[in-house]
Amino acid sequence: MKYLIFLLFPFIQHKDNKLQYDIIIRNGMIYDGNGGKPFKGDIAINADTIAAIGNLGDVQAIETIDAKGMAVAPGFINMLSWANESLIENGRSQSDIRQGVTLEVMGEGSSMGPLNTKMKNEMQLGQTDIHYKVAWNTLGEYLDWLEKKGVSCNIASFIGAGTVRTYVVGEDDRAATPVELERMRLLVKQAMEEGAMGVGSSLIYPPDFFASTEELTALCKEASNYGGSYISHMRSEGNNLYKAVDELITIAKEANIHAEIYHLKAAGKDNWKKMDSVIKKVNKARADGLNITADMYTYTAGATGLTASFPPSLQDGGFGKLWQRLQDKAIRADMKKAMNTNATGWENLYYGAGSAAKVLLLGFKQDSLKKYTGKTLAEVARIRGTSPEETAMDLIVQDSTRVGTAYFLMNEENVKKQIALPWVSFGSDEGSYTTAGVFLKSNAHPRAYGNFTRVIGKYSRDEHVLTLEKAIYKLAKLPATNLKLQKRGELKVGNYADVLVFDAAKMNDYSTYDKPHQYSTGMIQVFVNGIQVLKNGAHTGAMPGRFIKGPGYKKL
Repeated sequence: MKYLIFLLFPFIQHKDNKLQYDIIIRNGMIYDGNGGKPFKGDIAINADTIAAIGNLGDVQAIETIDAKGMAVAPGFINMLSWANESLIENGRSQSDIRQGVTLEVMGEGSSMGPLNTKMKNEMQLGQTDIHYKVAWNTLGEYLDWLEKKGVSCNIASFIGAGTVRTYVVGEDDRAATPVELERMRLLVKQAMEEGAMGVGSSLIYPPDFFASTEELTALCKEASNYGGSYISHMRSEGNNLYKAVDELITIAKEANIHAEIYHLKAAGKDNWKKMDSVIKKVNKARADGLNITADMYTYTAGATGLTASFPPSLQDGGFGKLWQRLQDKAIRADMKKAMNTNATGWENLYYGAGSAAKVLLLGFKQDSLKKYTGKTLAEVARIRGTSPEETAMDLIVQDSTRVGTAYFLMNEENVKKQIALPWVSFGSDEGSYTTAGVFLKSNAHPRAYGNFTRVIGKYSRDEHVLTLEKAIYKLAKLPATNLKLQKRGELKVGNYADVLVFDAAKMNDYSTYDKPHQYSTGMIQVFVNGIQVLKNGAHTGAMPGRFIKGPGYKKL
């Protein structure tokens, strides 16, 4: 491409009449994010904006970066981020920035607002290794607060359906009354006008589990009025996977809303064969005119709480009730049986993993239990001389938390099949960490450090599951389009300068389940809103991240 594109942005006139930009990235292979073939060229940045793309010849800039032999791409989008607390602790977002993630999208069922007094108190008391003052009430206030505190990445969030339900109904297993449902809709309305991306749900966990399809549809109709999306950890990813997909499609149709499946998967060996039918269901819905998409992580183990080994009914009334019930001998006997049941009315991840040896303990609140971090439930049971089921119940009671846990549930062939789908983007389902301080007190899932790198390295370069240009499209432009983001996800004149420079040959992930806190390699330069946050592979300490508002945002 031997041409120069100029936009009428301010520039500095040099003494010899040559244009001078703030930054020019020269000689890179430009992957613009649209999925087409790359081309060799230069990119100029002024302030926070891409000012020119093409052959910039001898045009000068304050700073020039030589990207010869490197790929130049738009910043990647993490569609399922749990960085809401890790960014409070350390806003540098290193584990994701070093993979090229320039936008963290939060809100899987639970969001950082809206919060009433009771919820704020519980959030304060429930903190584990990361401690902070809950200085906000609404979701918009949290995102504004985090931006002002300082983050290297851009941030956005869905409003959690479970958070809205807790705010109005509480954590009890009952239907919302018509008056309560109207209050919930008003909370969604407020969040959309504050900049939420839509409504997010996590339907295998209480209190989301207690919501009916009709309740979720009502909330989604409110989000749809503002052009928002519905994104869901579906009601089942295992035994009732088909019904769960049908529910999501029904909500999308009834609410006239774009709907996305969080971390698409078929969980549990008996369910692996269902993935082909799930893909057919989604493709048919898309052919019928519904906008159904999905995201995924690139691993065969999921991570959640040890509480996902018990039926949601045990948490009717909240975690405090579960904690009390697990100390009742009769209930414990029932739960031991329930854990070993191939349940159809709830998602039993303990059973789905196949054995206690495939249940890995990731983190505890109590220092006395941290010695078990990185061990399987089977190993801890042997150490303590109790059955795996009794050990699980004891650990939850003793730690007074849900206990972070990884469950090995999926198979690699399905992972590859999903990665190749044109409507699938990517999310880590993890925080964004630094390899120091409080983050070392618990084990992360390796997806926190390698989820996006694996798309480029393992699955594109090494295993040829998809081309590099398609991988970049699915990491950047596809999620930006689904979220209706303006001027992001694509290298285009006039767009915000979220720009990556990386060596595709060196894009490798090193994080493992045994040693998770290890950065990926291959990412050389990262710009967020025109400011360099990664320079020659080292973090600059810059905090240019912004609160990215959804389509319904109304400036007050």
